[in-house]
Amino acid sequence: MYHLIKKEGRAKRAEFHTVHGTIQTPVFMNVGTIAAIKGAVGTEDLEQIKTQVQLSNTYHLHVRPGDQIVKQLGGLHQFMNWNKPILTDSGGFQVFSLSGLRKIKEEGVYFSSHIDGRKIFMGPEESMQIQSNLASTIAMAFDECPSSKAEKNYVEDSVNRTTRWLERCQIEMKRLNQMEDTINKSQLLFGINQGAIFPDIRIEHAKRISDMNLDGYAVGGLAVGESHDEMYSVLEETVPYLPDNKPTYLMGVGTPANILEAVERGVDFFDCVYPSRNGRHGHVYTNMGKLNLFNAQFELDQRPIEEGCGCPACTRYSRAYIRHLLKAKEMLGMRLCVLHNLYFYNHMMEEIREALDQNRFMEYKKNKLDGMKALETK
Repeated sequence: MYHLIKKEGRAKRAEFHTVHGTIQTPVFMNVGTIAAIKGAVGTEDLEQIKTQVQLSNTYHLHVRPGDQIVKQLGGLHQFMNWNKPILTDSGGFQVFSLSGLRKIKEEGVYFSSHIDGRKIFMGPEESMQIQSNLASTIAMAFDECPSSKAEKNYVEDSVNRTTRWLERCQIEMKRLNQMEDTINKSQLLFGINQGAIFPDIRIEHAKRISDMNLDGYAVGGLAVGESHDEMYSVLEETVPYLPDNKPTYLMGVGTPANILEAVERGVDFFDCVYPSRNGRHGHVYTNMGKLNLFNAQFELDQRPIEEGCGCPACTRYSRAYIRHLLKAKEMLGMRLCVLHNLYFYNHMMEEIREALDQNRFMEYKKNKLDGMKALETK
């Protein structure tokens, strides 16, 4: 399933074979929370910008349109017309982000819907059932994501509960994959390492979940308030205790610099809302750094966002035109910026894989980071 091709230091170059196709890693997963990338981006666009994996959210799709409806329509792949891998987050992050709307108990979490206030219960079994209905390629285990600022006693209790929930997820996933009406009987399960910024809790948890022989392992609970240095330190301490022969996924991270640093520390799956969110606000990534296309300096700039970029925006339109669209609140401006940013991320992952293939990742990383700092020094 996971074939480790080579390593450079701790950095891994691999292939992950799934029922919906082979994923070349390291990989960035484009975030389509409600089965769509925000910014009017369709699945034909995702193919054009070389997307390998699309990520959707269990909680949000359970609330709307409803996972039973998606199942009746043939599962997420058929629903959104996407034939490559899909990863579904478990809803566990909403335990963190909707802190004012939930209560955590041993059996699971009681939510009030952020849309209409109706009561929702989600535990490990419910999360697995929803994800099975969605028929994603990879299902994430249901967990709690404790705040990086939480007290150590709370984090220890939370991580122990997350481990018990993971055991329940594994049992339920096995049961669901054997059911006759299950759409994807080859659905994979990734466990999630938690522990805030306490290395001893992180390491102990990594050891415990590694023994469970899951399909992959994520490091969760980062990029939620801690510093970048704290995040890198957690990865350095924790990743060596996760199985080398399984995918390692850093959830919700991050900037291009974050990704480069995490690849060096052994991570090979990433997702983040930054490229699409920043694009919707006119902030675009280039190899020289980030540009804000709302700035007046681009009013008469006939160059593309980035010279030589093969994305749909750069091959057709100028900075001046895209700035005009953004200022006029025309949706096309937002869409072009999102497409450019996602292409930038996907293309960067291609470059990372090529550099690893040629044993020059560290050189590539240094050059990429130096280049992206150019605008900061002007």
